[in-house]
Amino acid sequence: MKLITHNMLTSNIIKGVTKGYPLGIIPRKVEVKDVDYNPEFLARMIPNMDWSAVCKAAKDVGHDEGLPKEIAPNFTENDEFLKAAHHVLLEIDVVEGDLVCPETGRKFPVSNGVPNMLLKEEEA
Repeated sequence: MKLITHNMLTSNIIKGVTKGYPLGIIPRKVEVKDVDYNPEFLARMIPNMDWSAVCKAAKDVGHDEGLPKEIAPNFTENDEFLKAAHHVLLEIDVVEGDLVCPETGRKFPVSNGVPNMLLKEEEA
């Protein structure tokens, strides 16, 4: 699971959960995989990201070193910022672990890089 995907996931599908975001990450296996750098893609995606959640996720998986804590002004022209964002959002891959609802503590497993957000019958 890439951290760009993590930024879009929420557990507000659980009965009684009002926000359910951002999900915590308990990593068991994290890999760094090279991905082609595409600054145009990042420039379109970053405005849609919750950057504080990106920073928290990067810290959860142990890859927050050098990551700016705020979106850089004129980030579309800031190659250093875009490369740091590229690395965290697209090259960090949570292969095994758990996502944790911040309201209930409910864990959702990540297996082979795929988060399982299916609910138990009593949660729906």
